[in-house]
Amino acid sequence: MIIQYHTAMYFMLFLLSALVALVQGDGSWETCADIVPVQRRGAWISLKSFGGVGDGTTLNTAAFARAIARIERRKARGGMLLYVPPGVYLTGPFNLTSHMTLYLARGAVIKATQDTWNWPLIDPLPSYGRGRELPGGRYMSLLHGNGLEDVVITGSNGTIDGQGEVWWNMWRQRSLPFTRPHLVELMYSSDVLISNIVFKNSPFWNIHPVYSSNVVVKAVTILAPYDSPNTDGVDPDSSSNVCIEDSYISTGDDMVAVKSGWDEYGISFGRPSSGITVRRVTGSNPFAGFAIGSETSGGVENVLVENLNLFKTGIGIHIKTNAGRGGYIRNVTISDVNIYGSRKGLVISGNVGDHPDENFNPNALPVVDGLTVKNVWGVDVLQPGLIRGINGSPFTRICLSNVKLNLAAGKDTQPWSCQDVSGGALEVQPSPCTELTTTSDTGFCTSSF
Repeated sequence: MIIQYHTAMYFMLFLLSALVALVQGDGSWETCADIVPVQRRGAWISLKSFGGVGDGTTLNTAAFARAIARIERRKARGGMLLYVPPGVYLTGPFNLTSHMTLYLARGAVIKATQDTWNWPLIDPLPSYGRGRELPGGRYMSLLHGNGLEDVVITGSNGTIDGQGEVWWNMWRQRSLPFTRPHLVELMYSSDVLISNIVFKNSPFWNIHPVYSSNVVVKAVTILAPYDSPNTDGVDPDSSSNVCIEDSYISTGDDMVAVKSGWDEYGISFGRPSSGITVRRVTGSNPFAGFAIGSETSGGVENVLVENLNLFKTGIGIHIKTNAGRGGYIRNVTISDVNIYGSRKGLVISGNVGDHPDENFNPNALPVVDGLTVKNVWGVDVLQPGLIRGINGSPFTRICLSNVKLNLAAGKDTQPWSCQDVSGGALEVQPSPCTELTTTSDTGFCTSSF
């Protein structure tokens, strides 16, 4: 009851701060969601018309496949909506199609089967070269799409439940044969809208747009236990024009993590993540509230993050890469972040993450340049942060401004720690490391406001 009370209280604080800080002068909300216009479908069908049974025990994989095949064949003008009525629909993975809306009614649950031995395998992503966890292929996501356009996953706060515990236990017991599945993965797709859905208990990352463009994730709730392994909320990966807004994420790993491929495979594939906006997201987890990396070999640039409310996170903001990654992280602005309890407020690190195999080039050093972090307030923080560049590739133009982190009282707190970094610091408490205060030219920092 105490946990529920504090969660509700924090969420009310988040809503209040959002209302005060984000309503523009004309009374409207700032949004990036208009990159994908709302679609009004010309026709609709119900899953029940194709044999769907919402009793929680009947397997509905074939019913979903039949319904989606009808959408593909009919090619209705303006596309078609697949309606999932109230009930619990047990299913294995299935493929979506273009010009469709998957609509979950209030009380509708799409629940993943725990029959893992019959779960389909698909090829590894070319920018990873292998499964993220293990060599070879990987399990298909519960909802999957490849080469699609105009796809909507929405509803009246229906639920997509991955029943991930069986997968988490295999991970803990080291008995996984292949990399775990996501809840949603859309590859090489465009004009994607995901909204008004509850995602819970994903086996692995929850929402994974990869090699895609014009993607909106808004008004979603993503839940998984605090100790569930690698249950990232939203991971845009080698994708462009991605908007993540107005959502609550409480999982066992990063809330939002921007990625772009892994070592020599990501360098060869060469597709960056760019034009990423994250706004008005709140939540809690043992890792990062917002992260970039550590897989950044295709490059990450032009990222705007603002108005986050983070509770009991391991790290508030985490920018992470490694020698051998190559690529770059540049032109990133993070502002208006509230942190309520964290081991570290800010980490920008060049020694995080493993390698896919022994063929990576240790001399492929990433470039980290032009990161601005401003208007950050925190309480009960054990360490304000650390910024550790790479010998031979120092991090440059790191700007901290109006960063006020109140250290946890009565606990073993630590000061800032920096190396191989240059930049500027304005109005930072506790006092920042000297690497950020001895730079004579801070015009790049003051001009960012």
